[in-house]
Amino acid sequence: MSGARAIFYYDLGSPYAYLSAERVSGLFTEAGLEQPEWQPILLGGLFQHFGRASWGVGPEREAGMAEVERRAGAYGLPPITWPEPWPGNTLTAMRVATFAKQTGRTVSFSLAAFRQAVAAGRDLTDPDNVVIAGAACELHPRALLKAVGTEIVKSALREATDAAAARGVEGVPALVVGDEVFWGDDRLEAGLAAV
Repeated sequence: MSGARAIFYYDLGSPYAYLSAERVSGLFTEAGLEQPEWQPILLGGLFQHFGRASWGVGPEREAGMAEVERRAGAYGLPPITWPEPWPGNTLTAMRVATFAKQTGRTVSFSLAAFRQAVAAGRDLTDPDNVVIAGAACELHPRALLKAVGTEIVKSALREATDAAAARGVEGVPALVVGDEVFWGDDRLEAGLAAV
């Protein structure tokens, strides 16, 4: 590979991304590798770019939810508590994740938000739940809510999503190593091996 740092792409609305987010840092640490860059992107933007839709609104919904629950148990994670509604609109949460990245709190905010949504069953379309996740990593509520409306945050999220699509990232979670895209929670270890 090119020796460039691996990039972990995710959207807080993806339960499979949650499963990978809970494991990726530990796997990289155990392997003695540099931590990947965490890059928030809009899964809805990828769906639009590639002409796809979420499995969460299709006939695979029940089987997918059962598989996420099975994997969480296999990984030793808390039982999944699905927020209502799911899937929801994570635009605000993803803008906050982008702001968190700009302030050096990507991982801590994202894990707190994932845990709010998938472990505690709190809907991230509700700004109050996003603020709770922000407080867990010392993002002040007023600063957080102001930042999500700024063009610098909005454009950074759009640009990151467009750049991911241009690299061939069709969904999340995805680990990009050099020019190779490892898409899916079940491909995380293969991506690790490629590093």
